[in-house]
Amino acid sequence: MPTVHVNGIDIYYEQRGSGPRLLYFQGSGQTLARSGVMVDGFAKAFDVVAHDQRGLGQTEIPPGPYEMADYAADAAALLDAIGWESCRAVGTSFGGMVAQEFAVTWPERVERLALVCTSPGGAYASYPLHTLADMPPDEAKALGAKLLDGRFTPEWLAEHDGDRALVDMVAGMQAAPTDDEARRGELAQLDARSRLDVLDRLGAITCPTFVAAGKYDHIAPPANAEAIAERVPGAELRCYEGGHIFFLQDPRAIPDIMEFLGA
Repeated sequence: MPTVHVNGIDIYYEQRGSGPRLLYFQGSGQTLARSGVMVDGFAKAFDVVAHDQRGLGQTEIPPGPYEMADYAADAAALLDAIGWESCRAVGTSFGGMVAQEFAVTWPERVERLALVCTSPGGAYASYPLHTLADMPPDEAKALGAKLLDGRFTPEWLAEHDGDRALVDMVAGMQAAPTDDEARRGELAQLDARSRLDVLDRLGAITCPTFVAAGKYDHIAPPANAEAIAERVPGAELRCYEGGHIFFLQDPRAIPDIMEFLGA
């Protein structure tokens, strides 16, 4: 299993495919074991590197708290370790937050950037997901569905089998068994996420940037994507039919993202 020791921790990563170099940043609580299918999709057209971010999966869980700058620095150190001076980058949700932090800190290392269902923080912060941990499970699941897609009421889900399957899939991933140490890493990630604020630094991004949002996303609402696109010079904004995981709901999304990154 490939690991690199950087910034005082062992980081697990995987590299797949061939083509232009692409760094993929995963979402909250996501690991390569859970979301490898996304990496496989990008690997059809790119030389993809993805890693379990600090505190998650097969990467080390150092003492907290973590900051967004730590996650970005881990990515930069990983690129150094594998010999990539620059690459294209794509981030979904939390991964998009790290990708923004990475791109404003090392703009010269990012050739093209895709920010998917994400937020810049500050006045345009994503929903505070860490608060769900304090709710009764049934209440958290119901709210989670509405956050995922604002249309997902019990009545809507009763009539839309595909959307109900999507909610069940997400709930199943969140309910997967985990030990106390793994949970500590997940909570530290949510804590770092709550303090993101890159809004006033987005003008430092110099590469072509594609910002993608779901029309019914209540975690990273379209207004947050608009705020990013307004501040990144020349950024392209596109909204899709769906919620926080619109890329599984709107068949146009992934091809558009792939086309942009491959240009």
